[in-house]
Amino acid sequence: MPKAVANRFNKNHEPPVTKASTKKTGGSSSTPGDRAQNPLFNTERFGQHILKNPQVAQAIVEKANLRPTDKVLEVGPGTGNLTVRILEKAKNVTAIEMDPRMAAELTKRVQGTPEHRKLEIVIGDFVKADLPYFDVCISNTPYQISSPLVFRLLSHRPLFRVAILMFQREFALRLVARPGDGNWSRLSANVQLYAKVDHIMKVSKNSFRPPPQVESSVVRIVPIDPPPPVKFEEFDGLNRILFSRPNKSCHASFGHKGVLEMMEANWKTWCSARNEVYP
Repeated sequence: MPKAVANRFNKNHEPPVTKASTKKTGGSSSTPGDRAQNPLFNTERFGQHILKNPQVAQAIVEKANLRPTDKVLEVGPGTGNLTVRILEKAKNVTAIEMDPRMAAELTKRVQGTPEHRKLEIVIGDFVKADLPYFDVCISNTPYQISSPLVFRLLSHRPLFRVAILMFQREFALRLVARPGDGNWSRLSANVQLYAKVDHIMKVSKNSFRPPPQVESSVVRIVPIDPPPPVKFEEFDGLNRILFSRPNKSCHASFGHKGVLEMMEANWKTWCSARNEVYP
């Protein structure tokens, strides 16, 4: 995986202010339509929707049960509606933000406050960035990195204590599904091998700016410590076969010609790596 270019925020990232932009976005006379055109809140490029409901933001932070000694990782802080609440309770926060304009807004928001020293902003792609040590992860997750975010967190060492993550409702229901549930899937099985997952709360699409087309949910993920001695690649390979034909029996899935050929090739490789004779 290529190493991300992750830099701390500085003023060079701040978008230039022009007369046109000041006229369009400044003052209290701007309309909702004007605000939608404000490049600061044009989040389509990164798939992010700003959480604007203060009650939801406060509830998410409370569910994390933060301690004064906690180091928190926040993914996609946006304009900081969650961040400022986390800073009140945690030792420090590392916020990973893809959009430099959002980072500029967040920096401006905490500037001149005691919390300013407790915040570090990393501009870059969470999937590629080097992650620091953290006790708790909190995220209003951009939809397109939902699955990579979960597995990146579960593969991180040392293990964190808890993650409070907001996802699209459909994705969240697949995360928490149990065997026999209609939403039980390869994702459910892979995640629940390594963590306990609970659904915490539903979040209306009207709690965001701009509002997404779908509802959201908040889940709690607690890693199993110590993790089971199972290689993820092998377990995921097994699930890929089992869930490729959800309406078929396991016997039918493993009896498929392509699967049999793949298993035989893998068995030969396994024997060769251990200097054993293939029977």
